[in-house]
Amino acid sequence: MAPNPEIRASDADRDRVAASLREHCAEGRITMDELQERLDAVYAAKTLGQLQEVTSDLPEEDLYQLPVPARSKGTASPARPPSGDLETRRMRAMWGAWAAVSAINLTVWLIILVTTGAVYPWWIWVVGPWGAVLLMRTIFGGRQGGC
Repeated sequence: MAPNPEIRASDADRDRVAASLREHCAEGRITMDELQERLDAVYAAKTLGQLQEVTSDLPEEDLYQLPVPARSKGTASPARPPSGDLETRRMRAMWGAWAAVSAINLTVWLIILVTTGAVYPWWIWVVGPWGAVLLMRTIFGGRQGGC
């Protein structure tokens, strides 16, 4: 609750409440029509009390992201993936990019080969070094900082 609901609201206050409303809409708590109505009310609000009325029926924070108390038998899912999982996802993305670029280069080379005859396999200069660097990174891991 605002310390004094009669205090005039600033543009920053209105923007903060508008961002919060957009998040609530993204979470499915309010519809797009409700969002538009509430945004109109937010930008027309003159006091902090009027801003508070617009969001009075919405939680201030997402209750599903709060940690589970130690005495609870439930398990909480981590808000962020573990760093190892993040590194695995990064490596998969790098290998996926390599595979896509390699496939495109090989396809272009094959089209040229079929239409014009024997052609130098230039695509290996794209696929080879990049693939070697990725392979070394996969085997030995990325730099973790330090010496």
